[in-house]
Amino acid sequence: MMENCGFAAALRAIEGKWKVDILCELGRAARRFGRLRQAIPAISEKMLAQQLRELEADGLVDRTVYSSLPAKVVYSLTERGAALNVAAAALCAWGEAGGRGADRSSAVVDDAVVV
Repeated sequence: MMENCGFAAALRAIEGKWKVDILCELGRAARRFGRLRQAIPAISEKMLAQQLRELEADGLVDRTVYSSLPAKVVYSLTERGAALNVAAAALCAWGEAGGRGADRSSAVVDDAVVV
């Protein structure tokens, strides 16, 4: 059942420690690799490259190579990536509104209905 779940598919698309940060940054503007690296200082170059490749393979990020010297590579969100960013923004708002609070989460579990 979970393989057909849209929510599970969305979570798989952003699975990875840095993908949400990368998508958020690209949601602000298209960026070159170095600019992304500056915006997310805790990520290593190797990890940034890997996460960008995965996001590109999933159709969330577009990689455009301009033929200049030196070659210029710009990363941007695809339409699909921008749509995922909108959904992620809703999750961020939920979290900022106290969705991660321990007191609230235990109260919700007590009232939960198991289906």
